[in-house]
Amino acid sequence: MTTNRVAHLLRKRESPQRPTFLELFFDLVYVFALTRIVHEFVLDYTRGHVAETLTTSLSENGETLLLFLALWWIWTQTAWTTSRYDPFQPAIQFIVLATMFGSLLLAVAISGALAETGLLFASTYVALQVGRTLFFVLTLRGHDLRRVNMLALVWFGVSAVPWLSGAFFASEVARNSLWTLALVIDYLGGRLGWPVPRLGRSRVSPWAVAGEHLAERYWQFVIVALGETILTSGMSLLRGPIVVERTLALALSFLTTVLLWRIYFYRAGQILGEAIAASANPGRLGRSVEIAHLLMVSGIVFTSAGSELVLMDPTGHAKPAWVVAILGGPALYLAGRSVFEHVAFARVSRPRPIGILVLAAMALVLVGQPPLGVGAAAAAVLLGIAVSDAIRAHGRPLEQASPPH
Repeated sequence: MTTNRVAHLLRKRESPQRPTFLELFFDLVYVFALTRIVHEFVLDYTRGHVAETLTTSLSENGETLLLFLALWWIWTQTAWTTSRYDPFQPAIQFIVLATMFGSLLLAVAISGALAETGLLFASTYVALQVGRTLFFVLTLRGHDLRRVNMLALVWFGVSAVPWLSGAFFASEVARNSLWTLALVIDYLGGRLGWPVPRLGRSRVSPWAVAGEHLAERYWQFVIVALGETILTSGMSLLRGPIVVERTLALALSFLTTVLLWRIYFYRAGQILGEAIAASANPGRLGRSVEIAHLLMVSGIVFTSAGSELVLMDPTGHAKPAWVVAILGGPALYLAGRSVFEHVAFARVSRPRPIGILVLAAMALVLVGQPPLGVGAAAAAVLLGIAVSDAIRAHGRPLEQASPPH
């Protein structure tokens, strides 16, 4: 491939930074994928002995969380790809669509990924990471980004060993241990810049060249996660009698989703692109953005699972594990939102950590209460934070981005 051809694959600094329709199309698979993850979390809290003890439920949650982190890493790598490379080029579109199909296979394999479909999940994940990276190694000759992909390919090759080996183990402990090791390798490699002995590490960050694009991609994924919550709660209502209590549970789920949306987008969510542009170190700031969104999306997923639990038995007795799910999701979301606020404004407003403490305190006293009441308590905390944001902003000029670095 000629140098000119390589240049055509790269995203231009002067080109529009808005995500393309292809990227929005790609996200549709993740609506389905998140739905499968939420379904697995709900099963963790309801099947057999798992529903009776908090420790066993959290152990099961850890297995499902492992699958979620694998999906998140695939999505993040794809967002980086369309930030570094021109998504209007046919070759890049092929990579995105191939990753989209692979993500669909991963979502299908989730239900049995820790049993009969483990090999499908692991082999698809490895094929996506290794195949995509190898493509850029072969096509970016003569460009600095080829070295970045060569370093990443080494790390993905190393992590492929525990991914594929784990798929052949019947023991859950062995499989989970190997897959956890594989994920640690993948995440650590990306965090450190894919360091390889004698070859060094990558110091190229997509945030430095396409921060605005990546900012929009992350908030679009938040919208996908919120949309999944609405989809899951609506489908859950249809799986049982449509009575007053369950209809109230649906209304409560919708209100909670609206509050999560409101807390996200006002005001940090609106100016994330500006914060990235104003930062003296967009790569470092971008890593904080990734952590913040991972925490927030995880919180939304747990909140969605909690809402489904409320819809299943709104007037029953909430088990300890159920209370953790219903209140823990919003708490995790607020933790991520606090990091997000620090990225935009170099500060964290007090209502967010106070809200986390209140949710933790309520968890101690709400065990055994009706799940509908537990969900209402979580919504009340979120409502208090949203109202506090509105009061603080009333009559004041819109706050401008002020990143910490």
